[in-house]
Amino acid sequence: MTDISHDRLLIIDFGSQVTQLIARRLRELNVYCEIHPFNNVDFAFLENFNPKAVILSGGPSSVTEVDSPRAPKELFEMGIPLLGICYGQQVMMHQLGGKVETGHGTAEFGRAFVTPNTNSLNILEGWFESGDEQVWMSHGDHVSEIAGGFKVYGTSPNAPFAITADTKRNFYAVQFHPEVHHTPNGSKLYENFIKLAGFTGDWTMNAYREQAIASIKETVGDQQVICGLSGGVDSSVAAVLLHEAIGDQLTCVFVDHGLLRMGEAEEVVSMFRDHYNMKLIHADERDLFLSQLDGQSDPETKRKIIGKLFIDVFDKYAKPIGAKFLAQGTLYPDVIESVSFSGGPSVTIKSHHNVGGLPEKMDMALVEPLRELFKDEVRALGQELGLPAKFVGRHPFPGPGLAIRCPGEITREKLEILRKADAIYIDQIRKHNLYDEIWQAFVAILPVRTVGVMGDGRTYDFACALRAVTSVDGMTADYYPFSHEFLGETATRIINEVEGINRVTYDITSKPPGTIEWE
Repeated sequence: MTDISHDRLLIIDFGSQVTQLIARRLRELNVYCEIHPFNNVDFAFLENFNPKAVILSGGPSSVTEVDSPRAPKELFEMGIPLLGICYGQQVMMHQLGGKVETGHGTAEFGRAFVTPNTNSLNILEGWFESGDEQVWMSHGDHVSEIAGGFKVYGTSPNAPFAITADTKRNFYAVQFHPEVHHTPNGSKLYENFIKLAGFTGDWTMNAYREQAIASIKETVGDQQVICGLSGGVDSSVAAVLLHEAIGDQLTCVFVDHGLLRMGEAEEVVSMFRDHYNMKLIHADERDLFLSQLDGQSDPETKRKIIGKLFIDVFDKYAKPIGAKFLAQGTLYPDVIESVSFSGGPSVTIKSHHNVGGLPEKMDMALVEPLRELFKDEVRALGQELGLPAKFVGRHPFPGPGLAIRCPGEITREKLEILRKADAIYIDQIRKHNLYDEIWQAFVAILPVRTVGVMGDGRTYDFACALRAVTSVDGMTADYYPFSHEFLGETATRIINEVEGINRVTYDITSKPPGTIEWE
């Protein structure tokens, strides 16, 4: 969907776990960028993408190995600015005539400090003003000889070529990771790089809105479209954007799969049918979904069952109106987490019901107008479209719903217990004015029963886990530091008011190593 009239930056991914953070830093600077795995980038791709600049990411491989990833050799002949990061630096040096070696005591992992030399460099404007600069290193191999035309601009104790550049060709390379928060001044380095590359910062939500509407109209033509509407931020923004683009050609299908939160169906239907006057089908398919999920405990199996059933339901309601397109609120993190590039660096973390959970063949073509956006960008687009603040600010809610907050087998009894506990938890968060400080909060009901004592009697009921995280875009997250008073008050309410739970825990796992959802 990308409009080539906007400046574009290409990030070639060599498999770093933090490549997505590079994109986030650039998007924050109003620069449009895309991540593509190295094995999908050849000269034809480069010509078609026509980037204004390219960044080579880090990665786990060693350039000393024969079959390790490489950049297309034509990249270095295009006359555009390049920035290599960690493995990306080593690839540049190796392919341009330098030398990379393994071992010899020069590996670095974790915090380090880079010292400048006497040479000044445009990409380092605003750096070293207070002396050495803190950075984050993560490398086993090291550059032992820089390529011709390059000079050294910064060193660390174990990286004599921590910052190198060939200013005549606008090639820059650093051994550390500027994108992580452990490199406090890293954003300034990216800002300087895009400035010298000539980016104008022209990629805004208003520009994206206009571009997306034009693309939707071109793709859809005069055909009918159905949109899977869950009531979450993503599908809500997608629905309003589509409605603005094609009006009555759009029919929203709200699937009540029996895995919704308390009162959610009524709230969503009321807003979109009454407030926005959209054509909306309220599909009550609770029995279908719950019967198919009966006895299933594997999380990937549950996701794929739900993904297939969604498509079956959409097909069922699409045929009478002749819909040729299915619209979804798929986001960029969904794509990144779900897709494992063949022979490439990425691994599948989990299937998303609207990406990895879809069947290979469908009767409708997909329209995914948010596929290139991160979550915070979707919220900004929602504000641009005039959605109520209540909906724009809603915590994310997954398409598979409570199915992935109910580890193990799903039963109607467990779902009802979970709904009540979750409603109390969110009510507590709102009462304490914490909702907007938290990225996402929910209850997970655990697949174990525990012994308790209530009213001098023995109980044997479920345990539940409270989860609340802070994040910017959902790619990384940390747990929210509730007070002990809040946790104690909330646990007491849940145990007193929800029959079937006698133990409450709080999940303090960050992402990584965990994911935000339990399954």
